[in-house]
Amino acid sequence: MTAVATARPRTAPPPKQSGTTERSRREIWSRRLPLLPALVFTVIVTQLPFVITIIVSFIDWNSLNPSETHFGFLDNYINVFSDDDLRSSIFVTILMTTVVVVVSTVLGLVIALLLDRNFIGRGIVRTIMIAPFLIVPVAAALVWKHALFNPEYGLFNGLLTTVFGPNAPQPDWISNTPLIAVEVSLIWQWTPFMMLILLAGLQSRPLDVIEAAKVDGASAVQVFRYMTLPHMRQYIELAVTLGAIYIVQNFDAVFTITSGGLGTANLPYTIYQEFFVAHDYGGASAAGVVVVIGTIFIATFALRTVSGLLKEESV
Repeated sequence: MTAVATARPRTAPPPKQSGTTERSRREIWSRRLPLLPALVFTVIVTQLPFVITIIVSFIDWNSLNPSETHFGFLDNYINVFSDDDLRSSIFVTILMTTVVVVVSTVLGLVIALLLDRNFIGRGIVRTIMIAPFLIVPVAAALVWKHALFNPEYGLFNGLLTTVFGPNAPQPDWISNTPLIAVEVSLIWQWTPFMMLILLAGLQSRPLDVIEAAKVDGASAVQVFRYMTLPHMRQYIELAVTLGAIYIVQNFDAVFTITSGGLGTANLPYTIYQEFFVAHDYGGASAAGVVVVIGTIFIATFALRTVSGLLKEESV
């Protein structure tokens, strides 16, 4: 008895339905077209000025000597990194951004952990803690300069007099520690921003898993290290990135508290000086491009650093 193998007939692939493909493309574009005006507006408002800034950064253009305007190629960028004041402002910008972001993130995490607990009046306390971030930056800087740091009638020296008597020292906080004074005001204002992001991350934790870990004998430190921190990774990265982007561009606190003196001039303030005081449009544009590149670098470095630390914690 011989077995006859019967092969299955191959079914031909269904023909392409051009009508269906065209209909799907129409549906895709019908969803994209309403967003096109917003995209064009965003490109015009953000990218076009930046392209113009890049073009101007290659031109030696000073409005005080308009007849000497010419294409200078990399001259403005060479001046940015060779000028002592500009190099100092780059260092101050990096130092200020690092200190403010790190301290405000740590404080924001601590406050977020406290506000994540249940207690009477938690909603009122949360509203009060958010208040510093809602204040206009110039107004916040003025409060720190006059109401707190002033050596004659400021709150800090008043507390020293109350605690140590009339012979207590009355330091001039801004003159003695100018950079720290600016950093403290920025930390006070940006800690609530970090707290908001981190508090949102804490409230999205899987509470059933945490309760199970506590039942199994895990301590509060172990729960925080092995469960809370890995879960908070993306929120911490977001807070650090946004904080670095905004603080590296800070101008209000430096201009209001110290007017860029006493070694506190950062790149945004230096750009202001170059553009509005020296009228060096090419040099100011080159410094602005450096600020953008520096912002990208700092944000990338901060992301990788925080990501690496959290990965080590989760292992």
